Amino acid sequence: MSRRIISTAATAAVALTMLVSPAQAQDESRAITDGGVSVDGWMGKIDAGEAERGQVLENSKLAMDGDALHVTTGPAAAYWNPENTASGDYTVTATFSEPAYMALNSHPHPYGIVIAGNDMGTDQQSYLYCAAYGSGAFIVRGFGPDPFQMNGRRAEAHDAVNTAAGEGEPVSQEIAMSVRGDMVECAINGTVVASYPKGDVVAAGKLKSTDGVFGVRFGHNTEARITGLSVSH
Repeated sequence: MSRRIISTAATAAVALTMLVSPAQAQDESRAITDGGVSVDGWMGKIDAGEAERGQVLENSKLAMDGDALHVTTGPAAAYWNPENTASGDYTVTATFSEPAYMALNSHPHPYGIVIAGNDMGTDQQSYLYCAAYGSGAFIVRGFGPDPFQMNGRRAEAHDAVNTAAGEGEPVSQEIAMSVRGDMVECAINGTVVASYPKGDVVAAGKLKSTDGVFGVRFGHNTEARITGLSVSH
């Protein structure tokens, strides 16, 4: 198996009742001071709903922190470098370290891996993502370009997802998304938490292909460092 590590220039349950509900998800996105994208080659786009509420990409922040990418949102956003692509069978992996669980929000918000990005940065962009919460839950969702959900409207609890010891405590998750033959999988901390036939994600209103750009995605009002972003075949 070959593995390509993304260079620094290129990348840079507390309780089940804490899982996100539609009502909780409506908390207002704040604006980050000195925001924007300051990592060479990287781009970002906030969600359409955030833009409709007057948010802009500069209200979230992507920067380098030593050898790590450091994201602080603001509005929910996806970040990518257009040179980072994967096709055929592959696995994209990264470790997300949340320094202080729920420090910027009143409930858990997610962060995770993006794959299969096409038309990125446009109103027609499509991608799939798997994201973890410090509450011990995860989601698999996408845009095609309208949003679609693979594991329901609410976050799904799983023992493989690490749970923060409490508010303000650190928590880390290793997240991997794989395309293998006719299957697309998400693994968190070494355990497959979700698996779908490719035909369930490459379909009308969903993905154009499982080939495409990979990157990261963060919910609003969330902070984490990303290390080890890499693709293997």
